[in-house]
Amino acid sequence: MSDMVAGKVAVVTGAGGGIGKGIALALAASGGRVVVNDISAEAAQAVVDQIVAAGGKAVANTDSVATRASAENIVRNAVDLYGKIDIVVNNAGNLRDRLFHKMSEEEWSQVIDVHLNGSFFVSRAAASHFREQESGAFIHMTSTSGLIGNFGQSNYSAAKMGIVGLSKSIALDMARFNVRSNCIAPFAWTAMTSSIPAETPEEKARVQKLQKMEAGKIAPLVVYLASDAAEEVTAQIFGVRANEIMLFSQPRPIRSVHMSSGWTPEDIAEVAIPAMKNSFFKLERSPEVIGWDPI
Repeated sequence: MSDMVAGKVAVVTGAGGGIGKGIALALAASGGRVVVNDISAEAAQAVVDQIVAAGGKAVANTDSVATRASAENIVRNAVDLYGKIDIVVNNAGNLRDRLFHKMSEEEWSQVIDVHLNGSFFVSRAAASHFREQESGAFIHMTSTSGLIGNFGQSNYSAAKMGIVGLSKSIALDMARFNVRSNCIAPFAWTAMTSSIPAETPEEKARVQKLQKMEAGKIAPLVVYLASDAAEEVTAQIFGVRANEIMLFSQPRPIRSVHMSSGWTPEDIAEVAIPAMKNSFFKLERSPEVIGWDPI
């Protein structure tokens, strides 16, 4: 049994099943004490029971991440019970897929509230504790739906790219306190991804690939990033796809053009865009960019 996070206290949101469950189990098996957060009391308690049966320590929590007050309750639960908090894993999620021109305000808000606002609220609640103790690790779940793109997920994609910016800002603002913040884009078949449409032959083939990717495969990287072994790893974006671990690029200038007299719209059309066009990114989706079979 690993002891990479022995003695540390972790909050894992959305930990009643899928990726979150695998993370909670792995952190506990590696010596951590875990607050298993999920809006389903039955699911959260089942994970706690599994951890306790294996000799670990855990408690269930059913507060929502989507409001500041309830998110603070999640962190307070950890501190009141275990005396501190060392690790936050922002994993809670939902999907309300709809083509952009048909998306309702409610479908937009429901996803932003859980993914982006939830990641902020839980992280902010833990930040004061991390600052005071001058240590801590944030691990946030992003997605290639945002990093690359996908159909019918403007709400989810926007939230997941927002989380990337949030993570980078946390890493910059809290580096002086030895606090780290990283993102993981997980590839896994879970209850959430089971709602992905599978009507066309292409969609069915994609779903078959997703079903090969086990949710538990994400956990080892989380345990590592939460441990002291990762003390110099921060502000990165990783991906986990079956037995692959990826490091994603981050936006940087790749081409520049200069006009000493200043640009006019006509100059841009005649000079700037033709000069940069070969470096344009294609309009692609995640499965088109990462199109090889899981290994």
